[in-house]
Amino acid sequence: MTLSVFNTMGSRKETFVPLSPGKVRMYVCGVTVYDLCHIGHARANVAFDIIVRYLRHTGYDVTYIRNFTDIDDKILRRAAQEGSDYLAVSTKYIRAFHDDFDRLGLLRPDGEPKATEHIPEIVALVARLVREGKAYEVGGDVYYSVKGFPGYGKLSGKNVEDLRAGARVDVDERKNDPLDFALWKASKPGEPAWESPWGPGRPGWHIECSAMSMKHLGETFDIHGGGKDLVFPHHENEIAQSEAATGKPFARYWLHNGFVNINNEKMSKSLGNFFTLRDVLARVKPEALRFFLASSHYRSPIDYSDRSLTEAKAGLDRLYRVKEKAEACRAAGAASSSVPEGEEFDPLRNAPARFAEAMDDDFNTAAALGHLFDAVRVLNRLTPGEPSAERDRAGRFLAGYERLDPLFAVLGLLRAPSAEHFQGAGAGDGGRIGEAAILAGIEARRAARAAKQYGEADRIRKELEASGVVLEDGKAGTTWKYKE
Repeated sequence: MTLSVFNTMGSRKETFVPLSPGKVRMYVCGVTVYDLCHIGHARANVAFDIIVRYLRHTGYDVTYIRNFTDIDDKILRRAAQEGSDYLAVSTKYIRAFHDDFDRLGLLRPDGEPKATEHIPEIVALVARLVREGKAYEVGGDVYYSVKGFPGYGKLSGKNVEDLRAGARVDVDERKNDPLDFALWKASKPGEPAWESPWGPGRPGWHIECSAMSMKHLGETFDIHGGGKDLVFPHHENEIAQSEAATGKPFARYWLHNGFVNINNEKMSKSLGNFFTLRDVLARVKPEALRFFLASSHYRSPIDYSDRSLTEAKAGLDRLYRVKEKAEACRAAGAASSSVPEGEEFDPLRNAPARFAEAMDDDFNTAAALGHLFDAVRVLNRLTPGEPSAERDRAGRFLAGYERLDPLFAVLGLLRAPSAEHFQGAGAGDGGRIGEAAILAGIEARRAARAAKQYGEADRIRKELEASGVVLEDGKAGTTWKYKE
């Protein structure tokens, strides 16, 4: 199966064909650095991190660029609040961004351009648009003329006349059209400013991404990504100004990730359900959050809740138990052999192909994770009672795990040694683990007993007991309760 992606331009799946065979040039809109990142930023950045990892896993040479907006009205307001300047604010929050996302295991992009480092390119692009009659200057401000671009609205599907009818014409009476947007803003007293043909000022938001992406990737590149909230007006405006300047298609494929809801409600500061990434990482291990984000397709909305995080932790623990066994096999000197033949081992033997099939379907991480868990269930049947005594069985187990390990890496999972992952694990609210983790343990124990792996079943029981959970086996199955 060849890779297909859902292209927001046209709202359809398309076979992915890069401009240059074997090479992918990709630009993802980054953050405006005036505050800490929130859980929505985590969703977007993990999604595109996995996309980059998968493209490289399949052999593409990927050039990945993600920008920082480091001059903006919000940054200036924050600087005024903190009694500092824009540079101190942007530097502070870029550092915080890296701290948070390094913990989440994100790959650093090949380039992280900042708007203030690309003023010459921005001024040149604005001047080009003015020279070609696509933009006009008014009192030191420069506006893009939407009427001069017949394709305006082609990404978002919005109708220009409907937009014009709904626009507030009194926002700036100097504009020729209410839809026209700022490319260059004249500086106000006390604001940072850069020289330009229209006087001192600073770039508008939209123009910076066009200038930076074209400098680092060319006038046409393969993938442009970001959150759904950027489709209009940001990405629509990027297309208009870029294609008006060059006469070429700007990006070939537009990929947008879905929103994060909080307990089935839209995240909003006004609703009191707004979480910074740092808030979340104080409560949950970074890799468990990453697992949670990978458990849904990147384009679909995802619901953040305590229950969903507990389930993610339980799922991640199950995967780490498999890694723990593989580490034990290696420590015992087992040599990787081969995965057994037979239909029952198909989910393990075919895991790479099934994983690729899911990821080739518009990077469907939810389905890919499902195939990995199918493979893990089969792999657990090969668990040796004592790796040093059952070398052949340990070798087969190790072969199975090594088949899966590169796939975990595509999702950015199982990065730590198992002992490090489980260190201090087991405590939840009041020292208790959650119900989802308990039920996952019970199911793993049932599977171990069905496979006559009684040592593994006993280990799971003892682990649950150490976490304050008592199991009771009966005719109707296994029930549980917390220790008094």
